[in-house]
Amino acid sequence: MKYYLIVGEASGDLHASHLMAALKETDPEAQFRFFGGDLMAAVGGKMVKHYKELAYMGFIPVLMHLNTIYANMRFCKQDIVAWQPDVLILVDYPGFNLNIAKYIHSNTKIPVYYYISPKIWAWKEYRIKNIKRDVDELFSILPFEVDFFEGKHHYPIHYVGNPTLDEVTAFQAEHQRDFDQFVLSNGLTNKPIIALLAGSRKQEIKDNLPMMIKAAQSFGDYQMVLAGAPGIAPDYYQQYLKGTNVKLLFNKTYELLQHADAALVTSGTATLETALFRVPQVVCYYISLGKIVSFLKKMVLSVKYISLVNLIAGKEVVQELVADRMTVENTRAELSKLLTDKSYRQQMLDGYQEVADILGTPGAPHKAAKTIFKSLV
Repeated sequence: MKYYLIVGEASGDLHASHLMAALKETDPEAQFRFFGGDLMAAVGGKMVKHYKELAYMGFIPVLMHLNTIYANMRFCKQDIVAWQPDVLILVDYPGFNLNIAKYIHSNTKIPVYYYISPKIWAWKEYRIKNIKRDVDELFSILPFEVDFFEGKHHYPIHYVGNPTLDEVTAFQAEHQRDFDQFVLSNGLTNKPIIALLAGSRKQEIKDNLPMMIKAAQSFGDYQMVLAGAPGIAPDYYQQYLKGTNVKLLFNKTYELLQHADAALVTSGTATLETALFRVPQVVCYYISLGKIVSFLKKMVLSVKYISLVNLIAGKEVVQELVADRMTVENTRAELSKLLTDKSYRQQMLDGYQEVADILGTPGAPHKAAKTIFKSLV
């Protein structure tokens, strides 16, 4: 069968590449065409555009590139119609993908599937109307979404498990923990590690990394190691690292988490990855005009938490320092508790185990692939 996939960022490229690999196992005749990234290209098929050509985040960047965004949308629609796939598979990235879904549903008979459902339970819940109208099958990777979509909105979905669990489990099976080798091969010292995961976008890094460093540098018995994000040039980090003893590593995030004693993490998939590696963490997400944002968060967001760890657990497992609560002093105090209070640390690790139990067993891409193929034959 012919599968057309669309992703808009690095995490989508990762998850879609595993789905494609699983589809190839399920369907030996699988052909792929996609808006995607290097990981998807490594699986095979034709990459029409790289996601880096699509990824404009924030009001001003989007406004400045409206012509490019609309041109990409037009081209994408035309390319899908010309190729006539057996199914269109959208991966997250709702601003772009829901527009494509509307066009394909209205103008063709190509079924529209959504892998990694849009997080409308957090904001823009009105998009449920678009999803019900334009999406034929929705695949969720978060267990609490079942109640949201099916219970609240009476829209049936497929919960297939969480691919991050697959990725972490596979990494741990292939990599034995060897701290001495890790520090030696990456030019580190033998001090225990505080990992810094400052986000995947420049604005997140700008807002969070300086305060993360100031908080963590108070602990002289530890070394700070920063995980470089895909798509962010090393030069961009240097303006924040100059004059510090922070070590920057690219393409080593899982290795870093495997050896870290604690972590400062911005919200996102990284919070779940950190939990699955059983690294105590502080969720840090500073936003300028924080007090206003805190007020708006209470008024607009329909969820109590921003981290996947707490959302999945349904309770506060990790401390979330968001907006005006994200200060150097608060971050330093929480990090100190993680490093020195064994009882507090163990309580968080117990919470991590609850999260892992809720997620279930690995196999999300294969479950999704089998369900997709079965529904099309």
